[in-house]
Amino acid sequence: MGDQLTIGVSGSLTWIVDERHCTRRGDHDIFSTPNLVHLLEDAAIEALAPYLKEEEGSVGSRVEIAHVAPTLKGASVTATATVTEVDRRRVTFDVVAHDHNGRIAEGTHERFIINLDKFAAKLAELGS
Repeated sequence: MGDQLTIGVSGSLTWIVDERHCTRRGDHDIFSTPNLVHLLEDAAIEALAPYLKEEEGSVGSRVEIAHVAPTLKGASVTATATVTEVDRRRVTFDVVAHDHNGRIAEGTHERFIINLDKFAAKLAELGS
């Protein structure tokens, strides 16, 4: 990981909520919490991407969010992850998501920078 990764670095992603992102409540298809977490994690990955070496990746280790408002199928949701701490290979983010009605989620997310070859070797051992 490059030394340039600092507090305040952020990444954002926008998804259009489609059927595969939804759960059904009554007559409504709404953005599911697991898919919201996926979007928030992807925003953090986006924030890290410019700072990782070719042989590096990241894995999520902690997610703590409050999913505070529903979003209907077809709406646009934007997630932003902002670095709040860098401790060697551990990176902590504040995460937030909005739709056209306002904030739908907020919380924290933690990722660890990994060496992809070492991680692949560890996974291969687990499969044996």
